Amino acid sequence: MDETEFWELVDSARDAAEGDPEDQSDLLVDRLSQLDPDAVLDFARHFEARSNRAYRWDLWGAAQLLLGDVGDDAFDAFRYWLIGQGREVFEGALHEPDDLAELLEGFDEQVDGDCEDLGFAADEAYEQLTGAVLPDLGLPARSAEPVGAVLDLTDEGALAERFPRLWERFRG
Repeated sequence: MDETEFWELVDSARDAAEGDPEDQSDLLVDRLSQLDPDAVLDFARHFEARSNRAYRWDLWGAAQLLLGDVGDDAFDAFRYWLIGQGREVFEGALHEPDDLAELLEGFDEQVDGDCEDLGFAADEAYEQLTGAVLPDLGLPARSAEPVGAVLDLTDEGALAERFPRLWERFRG
């Protein structure tokens, strides 16, 4: 599975789920379960690599503005959800997290921004196909700390300055 096929699976599941993150997770498990185990492993590698790329202070700050107090587990779930939004939103957020103010048209903090299940869709599909736990993906370990300039996630002034459009849309 190449990168284009990865994003097509993510997008088709999101479209079929009409944007509902939990339904998207279920649909993704169903679709992955129809593939061979090697394709599921490839999908898992693509997903994990993107999750690791998004382990950045600036994205954590954006998540803080979108969702409120975001701890470690919630930031994992946010990154999974962000991948689930598709290539354009994901890459746009990595390029400039403040662009999420425009990239997320109908963001609803009660439903959006959190999808832990999406991060385990490949695990579940692989187990359904093989009866075994998803093996080690052979990827470099994620950094222990988020990448980039450290942000004080409790300093609202610093967050407003770093993310003026997100601040205006979601906190202003």
